[in-house]
Amino acid sequence: MQAQSLSLCHFFPSTALGRNPANARRVRVSAVAAPPLRRNAVQHSMPPEKVEVFQSLEGWARQSLLPLLKPVEQCWQPTDFLPDSSKPTDEFEAEVRALRERTAELSDDYFVVLVGDMITEEALPTYQTMINTLDGVRDETGASASPWAVWTRSWTAEENRHGDLLGKYLYLSGRVDMRMLEKTVQYLIGAGMDPRTENNPYLGFVYTSFQERATFISHGNTARLAKERGDTVLARVCGTIAADEKRHENAYGRIVEKLLELDPDGAMLAIADMMRKKITMPAHLMTDGRDPRLFDNYSAVAQRLGVYTAADYASILEFLVERWRLEKMEAGLSGEGRRARDFVCGLPARMRRLQERADERAKGAERRRLKFSWLFDREVVI
Repeated sequence: MQAQSLSLCHFFPSTALGRNPANARRVRVSAVAAPPLRRNAVQHSMPPEKVEVFQSLEGWARQSLLPLLKPVEQCWQPTDFLPDSSKPTDEFEAEVRALRERTAELSDDYFVVLVGDMITEEALPTYQTMINTLDGVRDETGASASPWAVWTRSWTAEENRHGDLLGKYLYLSGRVDMRMLEKTVQYLIGAGMDPRTENNPYLGFVYTSFQERATFISHGNTARLAKERGDTVLARVCGTIAADEKRHENAYGRIVEKLLELDPDGAMLAIADMMRKKITMPAHLMTDGRDPRLFDNYSAVAQRLGVYTAADYASILEFLVERWRLEKMEAGLSGEGRRARDFVCGLPARMRRLQERADERAKGAERRRLKFSWLFDREVVI
């Protein structure tokens, strides 16, 4: 994770939807403003009887989801990509110097995005907690044999390597203020996230389907930029992480496909509900203790570099509409379900039109320079 994730991932800007005219000239990728904290207000929007849907799918989950996990012995590990500290000191130091020479060619704005991606990945405890709020699929004991619980724990274990690898690479690069990165991670895990999934696995799995694809795109683009700028090892690092995200995206997409088959109306309404709310980045509450708009500023750099853009948000939705064959859905839909289908299928084109207008308004707008604590307060254009 990604999202976006979030990320990861970096999600669709509210400005592109025309919700913030005062900022319309500045196109940036930012999550929709974080919803107000609803203390002690827990919403379980899935009818209790639909828990049985997920109980009935345990056999399917065991056969269709768990095989998408890789056995630990077949998995890559962070040390596969890093200087080998078990080597004699001079050899280890030579590998570190080579890493630093490669990363010296990477720009500060690239490091802003890479750091933001790493911090998003490091907030993994929050994401596992979020999935374990979902009715009918949570890990009831902490070590449940339910395939839903096995999937969540194993998915977490696979994702755990992402932030670990990126963090160590950044540490060895010497380009970033690791203490500020570590503080940002601590702040973010403490803040949590609210994806507005309402303890509802219908909503939760729509969210994760979108978010995993967003992180796949984001890490893929950081891989591309690293290769273009000469760090082929970092390109392989980011590309390998992207491949994990793609595999995880496939799993969550399969769950929604199955829900559309068993409960087309309920699943279609859930997709529309999440799209109306808009997908927020998992790291939307990110702060370093200094900059209250840190997530927005990091996202603006990602937008400018093309790592994750407003256009990507629309393309993800187009991809999911096609994957889930939503345009062709008829059977099992109520009138409300058909209206939800039409809304979702028409949304990407509407998003692109609004983004084109925002892009036009942004032309010629003066860019700002902003200090990032992650870079020892060096300035980056946003």
